[in-house]
Amino acid sequence: MAMAYIVFLNPAVLSLTGMPSQGVFLATIFTAVVGTLITGLFANLPYALAPSIGMQAMFTYTIVFGLGFTWQQALGMVFLVGVVDIIITLTKLRSAIVKGIPEQLKHAIAAGIGLFIAYIGLKNAGFLNFIVDPANITKLNGAPFHVGQGAKTISSILANGGTTPEIANFNQPALLLALIGLIILVVLVVLNVPGAFLISVGVTTLIGIPMGVTNTHMDVMASFQKTFHEFGQVFGAGLGRDGLWSMFTTPKHILVVILTVFSMGLSGLFDAIGTFIGTGMTTGIFSEKDQREFYEGRGFKSKMDRGLVADTFATMMAGVFGTSNTTTFIESASGIKAGGRTGLTSVVIAAGFLLAIFAAPLVGVIPTAATAPILIIVGIMMMNEFKMIDWNDIEIAIPAFFTSAFMAFSYSISYGIAAGFIFFIVVKVVRRKWRQISPILWVVSLLFLLNFISLAVNN
Repeated sequence: MAMAYIVFLNPAVLSLTGMPSQGVFLATIFTAVVGTLITGLFANLPYALAPSIGMQAMFTYTIVFGLGFTWQQALGMVFLVGVVDIIITLTKLRSAIVKGIPEQLKHAIAAGIGLFIAYIGLKNAGFLNFIVDPANITKLNGAPFHVGQGAKTISSILANGGTTPEIANFNQPALLLALIGLIILVVLVVLNVPGAFLISVGVTTLIGIPMGVTNTHMDVMASFQKTFHEFGQVFGAGLGRDGLWSMFTTPKHILVVILTVFSMGLSGLFDAIGTFIGTGMTTGIFSEKDQREFYEGRGFKSKMDRGLVADTFATMMAGVFGTSNTTTFIESASGIKAGGRTGLTSVVIAAGFLLAIFAAPLVGVIPTAATAPILIIVGIMMMNEFKMIDWNDIEIAIPAFFTSAFMAFSYSISYGIAAGFIFFIVVKVVRRKWRQISPILWVVSLLFLLNFISLAVNN
């Protein structure tokens, strides 16, 4: 119940790319069921997996709207992330990557994703308007801009330096409903009400009926038929001719794909490890010995190793089913607090997700105003990683700032990671602390620089 909101939020965000929302709904459920079952049966852990909010934002706003890939190609990248993650997990290269990225940058990446998600939530709720410089309108291929237009257009304007966000006028029903929904969710979260996100979606949707925002025209049987029909449109689309195999047309595209896959994999890896450590160490699910085995051992003796295998395999299946990358949800803590310690917990959660198929008719009913507040609150919660950064140390503060700021304001998780890595190297080189820069950081930063050079030359 604590994480059931994802089956409504995920279609709402991914459908902005042109993906059929009912199909994404079913893909989200199947991905959650498979990933959570693997976690329970293979890793014997009480964790639930589902499409990540951070990765759904990267899928929509960075890969499709920002980089210009189709949603089929984006699904191909999701599949590649899963395959690559499985390879580096099996070869233990994952441990080298984890050790090679400075701890402070890991926190900055997590916090930056939170800032990015919260910013998207504010925009989707309609709380922000954009003042457009008329001189830059011509740079949008003649297409007129209006408030509420897709993020692709907004990203294009931002890239041309022609906008300033301002607070919206609260005089539209949908905007007022989003504000009501945000207040409801804030109250529920502050009061620590179980299932706060799902409750807020339901209550906000009901309030939207007399306001004329909620769509009340619902044909149950037609909705189920549409759901399975649209699932056929997204299932396997990432592996087809228009997906995976259409991305490697030029050296420039190949480089962009490699960096994007790396960024997605890196973000997902840190997310999963952070959830495991944050919830598993204090409850005894992961012992200190288990954590040492994860970082230093070989094979898959540790539960964390097996948990990550489940996470990476679920991401690969997400690319097949037709949705964004998965992650181990922090909401799993609610089950752990209730006493869950083994994989039986995950098996029960998977069964619950399977039953969620009966909620298919609600996908077309729930308005964006009911789901946008979730992005805002989840983003706020993720920003608690900022407190782990030593802002008094300028060597840490500079790369940490650029990591988080570039993520949110360039609409790109990849560019945030690139900025953080590059400035980390600059700072350490100036201070002559060469040994603190890992080979992995050098290689990845060089690839990012080549990508930026390519973008500058081709534009």
